[in-house]
Amino acid sequence: MSRSATLEDSEAVFLALAHQARRHILALLNHLGGELPSGYLASRFHHSWPTTTRHLGVLEKAGLVEVRREGRGSHYRLNRERLEKVVGGWLKNLEPTGPEKTWAPTGPRSTEALSKPPSQRKKR
Repeated sequence: MSRSATLEDSEAVFLALAHQARRHILALLNHLGGELPSGYLASRFHHSWPTTTRHLGVLEKAGLVEVRREGRGSHYRLNRERLEKVVGGWLKNLEPTGPEKTWAPTGPRSTEALSKPPSQRKKR
């Protein structure tokens, strides 16, 4: 059974998804499937090798890619389950609410009630 994503999970994943190059890396891993070597991924971009390495590190730290190290090289694979869990879980927060999902406030219902000390407010 998988636990729901924490706020820290969401922050790490959305930070990783915030940059176009990292989204592009994830799209490449998704479309080409399997594992891709870091050199192949780096050759697909017009920036330096250290920049690519930094982007791959952010994706790895967020748990969006899994890395298999082989000698001096690294092979990257998309962690689709984590991506779906975190982003899908966040999207559930945006589902429309129906009549069965109501919000019951617990605090004062008026400014007059709010101005009274808590000990004098009506309990519901």
